[in-house]
Amino acid sequence: MAIKRLNLQGIVFDFDGTLAKLNIDFSLMRQGVMDLLSSYKVPLQQHAWKDLFVLEMITAGGDLISQYRPGKEAEFMASAQAGITGIEIEAAQKGSLFDGTKGMLQTLKRKTIKTGVITRNCLSAVQVLFPDIHQYTHAVITREQVPNVKPHPEHLLMMLDTLGVPAEKAAMVGDHPMDIKIGKDVGVYTIGVLTGHSRREALEQVGADLVLDAATDILAILA
Repeated sequence: MAIKRLNLQGIVFDFDGTLAKLNIDFSLMRQGVMDLLSSYKVPLQQHAWKDLFVLEMITAGGDLISQYRPGKEAEFMASAQAGITGIEIEAAQKGSLFDGTKGMLQTLKRKTIKTGVITRNCLSAVQVLFPDIHQYTHAVITREQVPNVKPHPEHLLMMLDTLGVPAEKAAMVGDHPMDIKIGKDVGVYTIGVLTGHSRREALEQVGADLVLDAATDILAILA
């Protein structure tokens, strides 16, 4: 079956697993947050944390500390954020952009298609791996720059507003089901890629409009 050609004004990319290879140790992050939380001597129900992403764990931990150790929540949040930032930067130092990433972004710019990156990573880690990212994209919004990170729709909505592109003329490209979810919630065309840890079936299950082997393959399907 032929893939329909896409007529897009803007494309928003995830970073880790989509444009770049960062082997972030999320298990180490999670354990670090739990160990830090335990040091505040608050009651923990382990099962209540297993389905939370790391950033959401930190938020929930801050809420718990504000209940049992009021006044200590800011200290916990700052320490937890510093811990995961260190892990991200270390991973970025060992990471690399996927082949063809810069060339793809340059081609999209020549086609006058606006590009943006939204990521739950910190800005420092992104800049360690891709220091000239702003020369290749129109905007980058990391977790420090948005009140609610993806999969909350606000992250993608802020990017579309920054780019000045309507949802119906935009696509969200990512390797994780949350990238597809945020795209579906906002109403953009959703493209999953297989360069991360998610399998095709997982991306299709959450409603990806299209699944490609890599982000760079998008050039072949543009109008």
